[in-house]
Amino acid sequence: MIELRHDVAGDLVTVHVPETTEDLAEFWKWLYRARERGPVAIDTETTGLDVFSPVFRLRTVQFGDASDAWVILYERGGYHASYARDALIRLRGILIHNASFDWLVLGQSAGISLEDLAPWTTDTRILAALCDPRQPQEGGTGTALKPLSAKWVDPAAPDTQGGLTKVFNSLGFTKETGWAGIPLTNPTFLLYAGLDVVLTARLAPMLRRELARLDVRPELVTYEHEIARLCAVMQRTGLLVDQDYAAPLARRLAEEAEKHGAIAARYGVTSVGSPAQVAEALAAMGEPLTDRTNAGALKVDKHVLLPLADLDRDWQRIGARTPNPLAYAVLRAKRAAKWGGTYAERFMTKLSAAGRLHATISPLAARTGRMSVTDGLHQLPSSDHVIRRAILAEPGHVMVSTDFQAVEMRVLAALAKVRRMTEGFVNGGDEFDIHAYTAKLIKGGKATPRDRKVFKGAGFGKVYGGGIQTIARQTGATEAEIAQAVAAYDRAFPEIKRASSRWQRQAYQNGMVFISATGRRLPLDRDRSYAVVNYACQSAARDVLGQAMLNIEAAGLLEYCRLPIHDELLASVPKREAADIAREIERCMTMDLYGVPIVAHAEIGGRSWGSLYGADY
Repeated sequence: MIELRHDVAGDLVTVHVPETTEDLAEFWKWLYRARERGPVAIDTETTGLDVFSPVFRLRTVQFGDASDAWVILYERGGYHASYARDALIRLRGILIHNASFDWLVLGQSAGISLEDLAPWTTDTRILAALCDPRQPQEGGTGTALKPLSAKWVDPAAPDTQGGLTKVFNSLGFTKETGWAGIPLTNPTFLLYAGLDVVLTARLAPMLRRELARLDVRPELVTYEHEIARLCAVMQRTGLLVDQDYAAPLARRLAEEAEKHGAIAARYGVTSVGSPAQVAEALAAMGEPLTDRTNAGALKVDKHVLLPLADLDRDWQRIGARTPNPLAYAVLRAKRAAKWGGTYAERFMTKLSAAGRLHATISPLAARTGRMSVTDGLHQLPSSDHVIRRAILAEPGHVMVSTDFQAVEMRVLAALAKVRRMTEGFVNGGDEFDIHAYTAKLIKGGKATPRDRKVFKGAGFGKVYGGGIQTIARQTGATEAEIAQAVAAYDRAFPEIKRASSRWQRQAYQNGMVFISATGRRLPLDRDRSYAVVNYACQSAARDVLGQAMLNIEAAGLLEYCRLPIHDELLASVPKREAADIAREIERCMTMDLYGVPIVAHAEIGGRSWGSLYGADY
């Protein structure tokens, strides 16, 4: 038996590493005693983070409580692997930090499905996010185990992490390659592995007490664990990639990036990624650039370049000016390079042996609780089919995309109790267009499509916190027009401004924390308290999606779901049953929020996701 000792918050804890069957028998005795005392913390050490990679391996499985950790050398196989699997099956109270990852690891590498583990799991990462969802750059502690342990358990908790990195380097490994290459019985590696479960076991009761002190609803804790489980199921299923399409696409996008880069070079921009070069060349062409970064440099990001190229945020012509050829070339070159590298190439390099992309779905990614998806899928252009064409439904299936209809505005109407907006949603029918309704409400029968666009910008400005200048850039209208539109919007829907003031007052009285409709704590920045409307709406919209996902599982349709992305749920369904399943998903995503109908529309496509956006397959 290898035994390592370490001081944690003034207590000497022991990390046990069984080497023989007699040692494993001692682990078994401890496990039964620990199981009776309360939840047991578990963790894994692996060769990396890509659980579905053909070269991924599970190295160790750890079990622990506040004073003891047992590191089982799973990689040795035989009795070691057998004892670890049997122990996992017998636990009826589990603590894990970032449970989704370990659920997937143990399912993929140890044959213990997340359905067997999830009902017994408490995820300390979820508990921490519900105490304070802010990341370190936002003024919070974040949700990583070591910083949380440094705050709540022992300020010296991160020390072992630094020590392990030094060991990796001394052995000729990087931080990324060290996990696979370090010898299995390296003492620093074993100590690091064991201390993680000790820290998790100590962290859990402290976070529970903090949640009780903050009066966070227990139902919200349960709900977030359910959402994490649903996201993990979808991540495990993954997305089927059309490799015969994605590989040539990557090459074509590289050629396109080179072509438009050459055009930019004619205007003196040898690197489209150099803001200074782009700004200098645009200024020489007479373009007035005024936006600056915090460091004082002129901004030439997408939000600045799109209006100069006479394009809206969906890359559609605005018709407000003659497009600037340099701005257009820079945009096209950067987009092609990003699409080729971030999407097409990554789709190919991150494939599992089954030809699937298992993007990580993070259910608590943003401060508001909004979800995110890795591998660029969360940043796909809203109307483009080129990248989505690479994602396929199963053989014999078609893609179904079900999207909430104007959910941000519906949530705003519900939360702020906006009378005229609510009347429109209630009485407008299936084809109701809130932005056209707003334009007619304010401008009367003379309202034009351009008026609709301007008032849509004003409405989204309310929801997302965009200022006059930002809305003007996005719509192609002048700042004076937008200022008038926003003022008219406030007169038509005065409840929004009143709700914003009320919510800001409540947040000030609560230590700059706004409590969402579901009881979620949303910390506000003192210099951006106006963002409370954005936070309230985003958080409620996310929880509407979460409830819809639970409804879909209850209807027996979770197996078809592939991805929750923004306000859309993507599914792969049997072609013969597509109409019936689409109607059922619509039903599951339809609900009432404080008297405002939340409705969804399902669209049935072809074999690829891109078929829902104009692709021919």
